[in-house]
Amino acid sequence: MRKLLLASAMSLLVSTAAFAEDIKLGIIFGFTGPIESLTPDMAKGAEAAIAEVSASGALLNGSTVTGIRADSTCVDSAVATANAEKLITSDKVSGIIGADCSGVTGAILANVARANGMVMISPSATSPGLSTAEDDGLFFRTAPSDARQGQIMTDVLLSRGHTSVALTYTNNDYGKGLADAFQAAYEAAGGSVTINASHEEDKADYSSEVGALASAGGEVLVVAGYVDGGGKGITQGSIDTGAFDLYLFPDGMIGATLTENHGSDINGSFGTVPGVDPSSPASSKMKEIGEAGGYDGLAPFGPESYDAAALIMLAMASAKSSDPQVYKDHVMKVANGPGEKIYPGDLANGVRMASAGFAIDYVGGSSVTLIGPGESAGNYREIEIQNATIVDVNYR
Repeated sequence: MRKLLLASAMSLLVSTAAFAEDIKLGIIFGFTGPIESLTPDMAKGAEAAIAEVSASGALLNGSTVTGIRADSTCVDSAVATANAEKLITSDKVSGIIGADCSGVTGAILANVARANGMVMISPSATSPGLSTAEDDGLFFRTAPSDARQGQIMTDVLLSRGHTSVALTYTNNDYGKGLADAFQAAYEAAGGSVTINASHEEDKADYSSEVGALASAGGEVLVVAGYVDGGGKGITQGSIDTGAFDLYLFPDGMIGATLTENHGSDINGSFGTVPGVDPSSPASSKMKEIGEAGGYDGLAPFGPESYDAAALIMLAMASAKSSDPQVYKDHVMKVANGPGEKIYPGDLANGVRMASAGFAIDYVGGSSVTLIGPGESAGNYREIEIQNATIVDVNYR
């Protein structure tokens, strides 16, 4: 009898081990390029979720999960697609967290993800065009579209009494999409855009662009650019010449290097970035997770990155499969419920419940609600620069 029991136990162990996998998830962000100061905390957010689930042993019969980083550059689509292709064909990932910037995200989706049937969840690609991109049900995002951010920016400006702005945007999918969305919303609400002009990345001198913006005038300069790229150059050029005193900085400009670069010269300026009230229980947990992992858990797009990784693994659990073609149909299911609400730090419980067939509603660190293919409802922080420090002043 004892031999029979031992044999049964060994059979169970062999069976379990046979089904356990070494699951790999790609993390493709711009570790070089115009948002390189933002992406380390984003990646660590995704890796924190991965480590949490992997350590639990709860996913797919004790499968381990590992994150593999790759560089999107944020702006070079050729490099981004080549690196995404390597993640799939060489590294054998089962899902992609990313990309980060909208242009490279669209390029990877169109040229790599669809061809390989690979799920992508971006925490920060916000171009409205991605909402209607052909994606075969493979693309999702945890940050809201700039169609919404354009309205939020309008609300912020008008609530502060600013009815006239100059607008500059980085000349790519992200910048153009945000600029168009904002101008439409702002003018519909009675505001005036004196100039809507693009700027290129990686220029040594932005004096001609700043001159054109100054000539057009406006109460505020809206800089829809990148905090480590052209947006930095435009802002500094304006400061140096006294072209503008106040700035509105959308999400691509919000990061620690904004105040490191410009200090008190941008005091009184303001901006918008996806995020929730840091005093909420979910944000408090994200902060705690970040402190334990040695990073800022509430950094811009950090909670959204944690959530992107979490959604992939929860969808796998719900589908009982790491095959993107199978679990893609479970992403919306675990994100929107109805069911048991799952918060940061509770991923093991969420995986166990989803694996057992119980309904879950993943709230996560960014209050995730997916409202359609490639579309997230999202929430925004309104920030202001006070004493050379970024301070939250409202939540929308």
